[in-house]
Amino acid sequence: MTNSRLCKRAVETPIPGPRLMGLLALAFVLLAMGLNGPAFAAEPFAWQLGLQEPAGSIAEKADSLHNLLLVIITLISVFVLALLVYVCLRFRASANPTPSKTTHNTTVEILWTVIPVLILLVIAVPSFRLLYYMDETQNTDMVIKVTGNQWYWNYEYPDEELAFDSYMIEAEDLEPGQPRLLSVDYPMVVPAGTRIKLLITGNDVMHSFFVPSLAVQTYSIAGRINEAWIDVPEGKKTYYGQCNQICGINHAYMPIVVQALPPAEYATWLETAKAEFAMADREKILRLAAAQ
Repeated sequence: MTNSRLCKRAVETPIPGPRLMGLLALAFVLLAMGLNGPAFAAEPFAWQLGLQEPAGSIAEKADSLHNLLLVIITLISVFVLALLVYVCLRFRASANPTPSKTTHNTTVEILWTVIPVLILLVIAVPSFRLLYYMDETQNTDMVIKVTGNQWYWNYEYPDEELAFDSYMIEAEDLEPGQPRLLSVDYPMVVPAGTRIKLLITGNDVMHSFFVPSLAVQTYSIAGRINEAWIDVPEGKKTYYGQCNQICGINHAYMPIVVQALPPAEYATWLETAKAEFAMADREKILRLAAAQ
């Protein structure tokens, strides 16, 4: 095709009008809203931007702090960029053939000391408030002991004399709707709308109990018990997490599943679990306790 024909085709090709561009922008916004919708709140998904949808008061407070910090760092970045552009243009060689020899400016030096201190204070107040809130483990409704092993998790319900292991489901055994590398055979089941204390320990190397949507991340260390707590919201939902401490060759294959059930369904599950596991695992629990 000659150059003249190419030019003619380029001229005759219609340029998308404002209406079409608006529709495309609207479609993009709706797609982004759909990707961040509540249906994906408890697990990661493709092309995800930002944090997972917060579940529980700790996650909501952490999400609010994250959003505040995002605003602050964006404003700082824009200010520094604008300052650099101004300095490059205002003090370039062609505009300043004779450069200034000023070495000190008391006002500027006071400002660049005081303003960062004020910014740090603005960040520190909600940060310390959240840290102290996360340490309030005494006002909880139930206790679950979590033990990290290479490479699976053990969940023990001391008040119910119940314990079981939780292994990842292999890809070939997955059922429809079960996410790959995140599904387990026996999840940690909890009653919805409950504050739960987690006693987290380990049997071998260091692991990390991490569920993003519940904003809990605590190390699992042999010979030591770390405390954390979660308040699972009302409603039937499944929350996915993973060990995020490099713990060996199968580090990527020890997912965490927290399944929240309404109180009535939880009571039914508890009876079933006691019949299946109960104190048939008593000897195993005693061995785990002796090893720790």
